Amino acid sequence: MEKPYLLHLITPAKNASPFDVNMAYDAGWDAITPYTNVELDDVAGLTQDAIFSRGPKGVRRTGFFIGGREMVLAMDMLDNARDAMVPPFEISVFADPSGAFTTAAAMVAAVEKQLAKTFGESLDGQKIVVLGGTGPVGSAASVIAAKAGASVTVMGRQKDKADRVAALCNHAYGADMTGIKGDANDHKGEQLEEATVVLGTAAAGVQVMNKDDVAAAKHLKVAADLNAVPPEGIAGVGVMDDGVPIPDSSSGAVGIGALVVGNIKYQTQNHLLQQMREADSPMYLHFEHAFEFARSYLQND
Repeated sequence: MEKPYLLHLITPAKNASPFDVNMAYDAGWDAITPYTNVELDDVAGLTQDAIFSRGPKGVRRTGFFIGGREMVLAMDMLDNARDAMVPPFEISVFADPSGAFTTAAAMVAAVEKQLAKTFGESLDGQKIVVLGGTGPVGSAASVIAAKAGASVTVMGRQKDKADRVAALCNHAYGADMTGIKGDANDHKGEQLEEATVVLGTAAAGVQVMNKDDVAAAKHLKVAADLNAVPPEGIAGVGVMDDGVPIPDSSSGAVGIGALVVGNIKYQTQNHLLQQMREADSPMYLHFEHAFEFARSYLQND
């Protein structure tokens, strides 16, 4: 009898995400076991417990999913898991803390599609402002966009935190070549005046760009909003908007709503969970792989 597909969901948080559990079952995993309050130093031991218990054939039906809320910690956990493998005892690992990697990938891919469709442009050279950008989605989206050639500014309530997030993203994931910058919300007006793309990644129910901000953004082309809870995170962008003109825009900008991004995110996470389950050799998946799929999904949509 074939061994079942077993996914071990590890997270530094006190609870595993029901969203991720549902996604894994829907992607065909037979059983999902959560491990909570996991620390970085625990990962190697958990990995080797998983790989040595099933034999070379069983490890092909075994995987790790890394959750949590921190981009850097999730990536460090992925690296520790990879370093703990002892070939041929090697399993696939997928990092997606709070769904941030797949959400960020979906958001940037949706923006890229609208830039091409509406303006005949790419991400390269765009001036992107990430509002509420110091969290995991904003951080991941900033790295993805910067690696695609955009000039990115991460905005937050405190400039020192925004600067720290930007510096960490540049150093850890951009080889100090991505040039992501940080700035405080006090300077939002100045940043939006020059922005061609805005990403709204703040908490639900928080409006980060009102209609006056939209009107003042005279170079704006595309605004994407993750907030599905009233009021809109970006004024005039509805949750189902997919390239719909923003009413108060003075520049003819179009909007992308939360549910549109959410559908792409769902497809991306589902695909990567299936991919790691079906792979003949181990895979180590994170935000770059999520963006690669989200791009291809929209190109074929």
